[in-house]
Amino acid sequence: MTDYLISSLRLAVPLAFAALGGLFSERSGVLNIALEGMLLTSAFTAAFATFYTNSPWLGVVAALMAGGLVGLLHAFLSVTLRVDQLVSGLAINLVAAGLTSFLARLVFHGGGAQRLVGIEPIIIPGLANIPLMGPLLFQQDALVYLLFIIVLLSTYILFHTNPGLTLRAVGEYPRAAETAGVSVQRVRYLAVVIGGCVAGCGGAYLSLVQVKYFAEGMSAGKGFIAIAALIFGRWHPIGSAGACLLFGATEALQLRIQALGTNIPYQFLNMLPYAIAIFALIGKTSKSTPPAA
Repeated sequence: MTDYLISSLRLAVPLAFAALGGLFSERSGVLNIALEGMLLTSAFTAAFATFYTNSPWLGVVAALMAGGLVGLLHAFLSVTLRVDQLVSGLAINLVAAGLTSFLARLVFHGGGAQRLVGIEPIIIPGLANIPLMGPLLFQQDALVYLLFIIVLLSTYILFHTNPGLTLRAVGEYPRAAETAGVSVQRVRYLAVVIGGCVAGCGGAYLSLVQVKYFAEGMSAGKGFIAIAALIFGRWHPIGSAGACLLFGATEALQLRIQALGTNIPYQFLNMLPYAIAIFALIGKTSKSTPPAA
């Protein structure tokens, strides 16, 4: 049971980082379909930086910068050039998939599966020995602890501070925000770039913690599941993180079923997390109201 819960948490972490990144963007009124591209770009950048510096922490910093730059590109296309936000996001995803595959073959000599120095768990003395909760919460790596902090900090900032009120106002009533002297463009730029940096942590987690190498297309639709989690969680940090945990638990379940050697075709099991995401959205569509803008 403990192993299953740990697997569920670890599979949920990149989803949660991506969902939180999308939350900042969409709360400001910018639809962010580019989460998949942000995850993939930052995963490659983290692997690239770690491969050449042998420092996973420089890899994390590089991933943050890469995610922020992709966010900046999305903001430029969507906010300044007023390109359709859906088209902009899909274009970024396609470019990220092709570019990272091409660069991976150059950097990693055609294979991509070059073993990297990863981020090791931080074991908190005393607390780590608590049954069930110890291994689950107090024997994790720094990115998991960072995720917990970001979830709580995002909730506080969004709903209990003036900057959070401004962000939500821009996403709901941009004209009223402009009348009050708020620069809608500046707020949206900041929100999308910050969201890209947060999503970049998810990419770093993929390549430096989960597998410790870069593989082409390793994001594998996680950005789109993060969007589903964002909707399912009603654009709230805690709700979205909880939805990511549900999807992570589903993915962990299908991996365990495969390991048992059942007669169910593995393709159907691979579909399980995506099917759960669809069913979750069907049940929530009438109740989830996105930011009006």
